[in-house]
Amino acid sequence: MATIKAISAMQVFDSRGNPTVECAVETEDGLFRSIVPSGASTGRHEAVELRDGEKAYLGKGVTKAVENITKVIAPNLVGMNPESQREIDFLMIELDGTENKGKLGANAILAVSMAVCRAGAAARGIQLYRHIAGLAGNNELVLPIPFFNVINGGQHGGNNLDIQEFMVAPVGAETFAEAMMMGTEAYHALKAIIKEKYGVNAINVGDEGGFAPPLDDNEEPLRLILEAIARAGYEGKIKIALDAAANEFFKEGRYSINGKSISGKELAGLYLKLKESYPVISFEDPFAEDDWDNFAEFTSEAKIQVVGDDLLVTNPKRIAQAIERKACNALLLKANQIGTVSEAIQACADAKKAGWNVMVSHRSGETEDSFIADLAVGLGNGQIKSGAPCRGERLAKYNQLLRIERETGAKLWKGF
Repeated sequence: MATIKAISAMQVFDSRGNPTVECAVETEDGLFRSIVPSGASTGRHEAVELRDGEKAYLGKGVTKAVENITKVIAPNLVGMNPESQREIDFLMIELDGTENKGKLGANAILAVSMAVCRAGAAARGIQLYRHIAGLAGNNELVLPIPFFNVINGGQHGGNNLDIQEFMVAPVGAETFAEAMMMGTEAYHALKAIIKEKYGVNAINVGDEGGFAPPLDDNEEPLRLILEAIARAGYEGKIKIALDAAANEFFKEGRYSINGKSISGKELAGLYLKLKESYPVISFEDPFAEDDWDNFAEFTSEAKIQVVGDDLLVTNPKRIAQAIERKACNALLLKANQIGTVSEAIQACADAKKAGWNVMVSHRSGETEDSFIADLAVGLGNGQIKSGAPCRGERLAKYNQLLRIERETGAKLWKGF
């Protein structure tokens, strides 16, 4: 039986140049590292990302989280079997003792949880995705459809677009490799179109690799994407998905979009018009994080995938509430919103039991760690978003999925 011999941690950096936590777990099988990501538009119900709040790194240092790993978590986990993922995760939750992991920090706890998961896979002598499948009780490996964020707005944009992410989803692909080809070809076609229309300065990329041209009309990105899909030769095979991140333009019960202050019902009407005019297959966070009624009404009326991110924050308690209220029909799964691998697995299981789709997601402040690629395959869900097919921290996930497809011959999810 393998045992944890040592746990260490250090402050490293994410794709935005901000500090984040790296953990290394040592067993007889070797040294297993993980790095946690960080979000920009975060829901207030997420588990706490512990930051130092001091002068260094503009308050974003994570030395306290690192110290919590080395001084609090490590002494309690040394000697344990890394295959005991759930036992280890819930011991860390107990050590923290808060509802939102605010004492030790979800970034500290998740860093350890992910590294332990890798060590557990090595102890069993299997690939990480197969180990996660075993933890999740999943008997069928599938490759997820990638959702590429190709035009940025909102907190990711630096332009006047209210909607945060305009994504392309190559649902007509037969393999993950083909999905990557379709997505990258459409991305490069879009780059050429934006350069033609707005000049060379408009093709710089944002945090997630998408373009942020100088737009203020929330329909213009859709028109540009449609043109790019046609130019790449994939009409009907590539669909569009939106992440409104509506929490960011919600204030005092109303939504500021297109220069106007409107009600949730009016906003729903705007979304329905977009659905009728463009091949949109998924709306993420169309309303604010606690706007349960508009979420439920829109999900009932739109007959489309409605994804909860800030609404659910990968939290089994909020997922249960959403299931009861029929507030959405898909979960955006971000492990750092909840803080442990075990709770992320539980969130996925609860969502799938309710008949929902599950989309595993990166964060805007990402790292070279490709853990979520293995997580998506291991959970057996059908969707992943990890940004545009651009920037190394995004491609790390997509390249890992290409490797997994080659190793397993698993089929691409065909849920749309």
